[in-house]
Amino acid sequence: MRNTGKPGRLGIGIIGAGKVGAVLGAALRAAEHQIVGVHAVSVPSRERAEMLLPGVPVLPIPEILRRAELVILAVPDDALEGLVSGLAAAGHWQGGQLVMHTAGRYGTDVLEPATKAGAIGLAVHPAMTFTGMSMDLERLADCVFGVSASNMVLPIAQALVVEMGGEPVVVAESDRVKYHAALSHASNHLVTVAGQSAGILAGIGVEHPERMLSALMRASLENALASGEGALTGPVARGDVRTVAAHRAALGGREITEDTREGYLAMSRATALRAHDRGLISDEIRDAIMEALGE
Repeated sequence: MRNTGKPGRLGIGIIGAGKVGAVLGAALRAAEHQIVGVHAVSVPSRERAEMLLPGVPVLPIPEILRRAELVILAVPDDALEGLVSGLAAAGHWQGGQLVMHTAGRYGTDVLEPATKAGAIGLAVHPAMTFTGMSMDLERLADCVFGVSASNMVLPIAQALVVEMGGEPVVVAESDRVKYHAALSHASNHLVTVAGQSAGILAGIGVEHPERMLSALMRASLENALASGEGALTGPVARGDVRTVAAHRAALGGREITEDTREGYLAMSRATALRAHDRGLISDEIRDAIMEALGE
């Protein structure tokens, strides 16, 4: 392994120059760590590496593991397990080498083939959507990272997050899947809902649906994060059964996509259950809304 010669600084290798890996590498480089190599296969990945990590050599994975004191595995969740075990079978992991993955779903158990070879496992997941551009570096200042590691090396993972400008929050190994599900529900489904709503507006002739939705969705999100359940509003939370029934009827036409229709009905049912559990609507209103939604 290559030592940078500067106290506390690491020689870092990055496997996966996707939107996450390249940005985190650039953030650690700004903290004066040395990026000794990056593995990038696709043309977009190579271009991203060149933009965010200029001068860093693009190397084969075995060469990165030979050079690096810290290896960052920024690959898709489903590819992680096979990559770690394959590199272990080939004898590439080194004793004392730090290996950090960025997958939200996993803790450090997935790194067991590497740790059995003497490597030290860290799970560090940024709770942020990445563009793969330099603007992400500024956004890291508001980013919380889900961190999992053994108690002995947990401070290392936390320190790396702080150096990248983020805030580390410890997530237990057994809670990683729930943690990831929560983030996916909040982020990915928000994008789906925005797209579905924009599609309805476009279908009735609104030329710039994103402009119509912008203030509404931003305020709704900010209110929800600031006030929690107190921000819940709309026809379901108010118990406007006939309005809900009218929405269902309006969304029943062929011009409305199936995912939009089913998404509206599913979220309305979930909202009704949530509003009822919090005492906003009565049993009778809840049942009437469910009936209006086709339950």
